[in-house]
Amino acid sequence: MQLIAMLTMLVDHIGIVFMEDQLWLRMIGRAAFPIYAYALVQGHRYTKSPTRYLIRLFALALLSQVPYQLALDPEGLNVVATLLMAAVVMKALDGMASDWAKVGTVVAVCAVMELFPFDYGAYGLLLVLSFRYFASERLLFIHLLLNLFYLILHGLGGMLQMLGIIPTLLLVYGPAVWKRLEGIRVRKWVWRSFYPLHLLALAAAEWAFG
Repeated sequence: MQLIAMLTMLVDHIGIVFMEDQLWLRMIGRAAFPIYAYALVQGHRYTKSPTRYLIRLFALALLSQVPYQLALDPEGLNVVATLLMAAVVMKALDGMASDWAKVGTVVAVCAVMELFPFDYGAYGLLLVLSFRYFASERLLFIHLLLNLFYLILHGLGGMLQMLGIIPTLLLVYGPAVWKRLEGIRVRKWVWRSFYPLHLLALAAAEWAFG
């Protein structure tokens, strides 16, 4: 699963940096974020130290920001920052008893993530929360609903994002396949360093050959 996330993200970003007219690269890349969202939820659920987990995400978001701006978006906030916000929200929701407080928190953070240029914005947060609180056909329905809203708001970009439902389909209907994929482990340092390092490499290649 981690290998698929890294490879599809790499293909997506190569398409953005070097081959903007090759739509198929972006289509492949739609699989990456849902897998990262799922992995974040699993990390949140099973980590022995939620605080250390958040600190690692914060550090990775900081390390990724300059490479992200150099390679992809000079004004945006990278996807690890989006995942960090989602992790903070999940931790906050776990400590809340009131459903109204939970809804208010999610709405407020969604507004912040739309106001500031977080990668994927509110969609990213809501997708993570979908993996956190729903399962089976309900998860599939919520993911499809999110993609439809994204389609309405973002046009062609939303059309591409519809393909992101494929990992959720595998999760819901292919548990045996998913279990085999999860059995393939990537070394921790590779998993944690891949995002900033591949962005830095793309930025250097763009500078050298662009």
